Amino acid sequence: MAVIDPIADFLTRIRNAQQAGHRIVEIPSSKTKKRLTEILYQQGYILKYKFEDNVGKGNQGLIMIALKYDPQTKKPIIRKMARISKPGLRKYSGVDDLPRIINGLGTLIVSTSHGVMTGKQAREENVGGELLCYVY
Repeated sequence: MAVIDPIADFLTRIRNAQQAGHRIVEIPSSKTKKRLTEILYQQGYILKYKFEDNVGKGNQGLIMIALKYDPQTKKPIIRKMARISKPGLRKYSGVDDLPRIINGLGTLIVSTSHGVMTGKQAREENVGGELLCYVY
């Protein structure tokens, strides 16, 4: 079955793995998904990740993500992650209108002409773009 929205699939796989209490989740690779993974790591939402290229069906490659849980409560660090712009309804925003996720505590991920980056980086570089998703 072809995946219509690869970013929503990426988020759903992480969400499902966390609900099931898995330590590691495997996701088919793409440039955008690799960048999303790097951002999640930089923001401290995941423990670590590894890109395995040229494995699996059609040599697409895999992204292995080690999920992060709170040591005391054993609850996932990522409390909520959701897609903003969808294939049926794209959402774009200029640099002045980039939304703040829980007053700056969450992370907005934006696809800009300068690549995929956080909302904070987009403000610093003074670029707007497509609002991909948010995480907190």
